[in-house]
Amino acid sequence: MQAKIALLPGDGIGPEVVNEGVKVLNAIAQRFDHNFSFTENLIGGIAIDETGNPLPDDTLAACLQADAVLLGAVGGPKWDDPTASVRPEQGLLRIRKEMGLFANVRPVKIYPALAQSSTLKPEVIANVDMVIIRELTGGLYFGQPQGRQDTENGRAALDTMYYTEGEIERLLRVGFTLAQQRRKKITSVDKANVLASSRLWREIAHEVRQDYPDVDYEDMLVDACAMHLIRRPGDFDVIVTENMFGDILSDEASMLAGSMGMLPSASLAEGAKGLYEPIHGSAPDIAGQGIANPLATILSCAMLLRTSLGLNEEADLIESTVDIFLAEGYRTADLACNDEKILGATEVGDFIAQGILQH
Repeated sequence: MQAKIALLPGDGIGPEVVNEGVKVLNAIAQRFDHNFSFTENLIGGIAIDETGNPLPDDTLAACLQADAVLLGAVGGPKWDDPTASVRPEQGLLRIRKEMGLFANVRPVKIYPALAQSSTLKPEVIANVDMVIIRELTGGLYFGQPQGRQDTENGRAALDTMYYTEGEIERLLRVGFTLAQQRRKKITSVDKANVLASSRLWREIAHEVRQDYPDVDYEDMLVDACAMHLIRRPGDFDVIVTENMFGDILSDEASMLAGSMGMLPSASLAEGAKGLYEPIHGSAPDIAGQGIANPLATILSCAMLLRTSLGLNEEADLIESTVDIFLAEGYRTADLACNDEKILGATEVGDFIAQGILQH
């Protein structure tokens, strides 16, 4: 297979983890006789520094022409001024909108070898294997009007949570379809007791569920979901929710696995095109030290192969090699609790790549 992959290393540890993802993708290409070509492009803070634009036009063009996109992370203290008119995160929001990336898919899985890395009791996180599907191009992050103003009562700001029927329905169908392929259970999360947008969400969810009679469906308020993710996380299979709720809940759920450094994600458009990235941020405090955990990026590469390129065997091989890495007692600094063998980012990438080639 031939495929074009656009690389967006970004800021902080982004370039370090993307480098290890490319290393693993090259090992897959060698092992299975594929031809992956890569283009590296600017996004986020570094793009602001070099071009004044968090998503330069040539970066967007490269992403639109590629078969898939691999992103590192954006942002950092250097660009954190809340009054700045240009911010790194604007690049993420624009690329989601321009590429039509409406569904963010975040799997949360407990690796038995990492059970002690979680802050929760092992019996609480036993059997956790869920997917959170977050709507990505609507809601508070995109709704208009949006902005701030000076009033006679002082400074004021406004954000609008806006959703259309079509935006809600297409995301729900992604969730129901995935649930059919898993344990056939879906939880739709909203705030229907307060928000008009959530009442519309629930109304449409009840209509869509009629087309999936084999899927066990439940409504859940977002505050209750936040509580149950800690109290009984193993009960969830597929969670589907709007943009802001999904942003918060998926970060909360990441702690079940012990570290954000273990969790991949995919942002999907209609069809096969997608953007793949670890859920963690740019971690500027450890950038350049070689201790970043690249496993979430490597697992995002597995999602890329499976979802955008249809290479299921190759994706399975990456994931099984990560399983071996952990089972043999290797750890990155963020996962270490006892006397495990701690490896740096480059060593982790080497281990996974060699495991693929020797399989």
